[in-house]
Amino acid sequence: MSESTATSQTSAGEHGTESGGHGGGTTAILAALAANIGIAIAKFVAFLITGASSMLAEAIHSLADSGNQLLLLLGGRTSKRKATRDHPFGFGRDRYLYGFLVAVVLFSVGGLFAIYEGVHKIRESGEVESQLVAIIVLLIAICLEGFSLRTAIKETNAVRAPGESYWAFIRHARAPELPVVLLEDSAAITGLLLALIGVSLSALTGDSVYDGLGTIAIGLLLVAVACVLGVETKSLLIGEAATPEAQRRIVAALTAGDGVESVIHMRTQHLGPEELLVAAKIAVRHDDTAAAVARAIDEAEVRVRAAVPIARVIYLEPDIRRSGTAAPDESIAPAG
Repeated sequence: MSESTATSQTSAGEHGTESGGHGGGTTAILAALAANIGIAIAKFVAFLITGASSMLAEAIHSLADSGNQLLLLLGGRTSKRKATRDHPFGFGRDRYLYGFLVAVVLFSVGGLFAIYEGVHKIRESGEVESQLVAIIVLLIAICLEGFSLRTAIKETNAVRAPGESYWAFIRHARAPELPVVLLEDSAAITGLLLALIGVSLSALTGDSVYDGLGTIAIGLLLVAVACVLGVETKSLLIGEAATPEAQRRIVAALTAGDGVESVIHMRTQHLGPEELLVAAKIAVRHDDTAAAVARAIDEAEVRVRAAVPIARVIYLEPDIRRSGTAAPDESIAPAG
């Protein structure tokens, strides 16, 4: 922005309701944490009794999930730190960073370990003892994970757009917590079913190879989920634009007043799930006074905050539309 233009910024600390970021899902995280701690203990005990590798893989999986939920809670806490001189836009992206760490933990501790354990089980080919204990523990774990998933789905439905699929929600949500918990819980239930199949086949045939194959399948599943999480949170870390709907509301709010003729171009970026930066060049009348332009900018900011409350940092640069300048809808960057 040129030094001669009128620029205005809203305070990064102002409050507003969320629009497009989706909620932090704290209830879902706590429910998943409680379920996974209990499940991890039960699975470790079952592994010590049965020696089933799929039980060990599932125990490590639940332990990793418990650590992941703690990471998400930590990210939510550190993201609330006040802005500093070195970080003038605050620490909202901490939630994205910890979401990415969850993907790393799920890939390494959960997925790779399970694959290693499964291959080791197939090569060593030992007997799985007390299969009934393992089956009972797996059935209990499925019930507990189902409760955790039900909580995550309930919170997701409260913020998911009407008609939006769960996959679209995971892809487009600007807050990482609920997508992470949804994917983790879905993978956990699927992994438990794979472990149940592996242990049951080993019990029926007396061959522990099926237990090893089930363990490898669990590992591949976790690696796949970790890759999806990694790709999505990496995109958020780099910086994603506001959703297309939020961008349309911002443009409509900017041009709703008499002082702004049109939007020449605009860029938006999430500084965190509930904080959006808006930078736009707006067209004003060539004969407006400086006082009139400043008043138009102030009024435009008020309209934008009312339309998209998470637009807390706003920079507006007035200019005169020249012939050949792209139309507003052609010059606004699409959402990332």
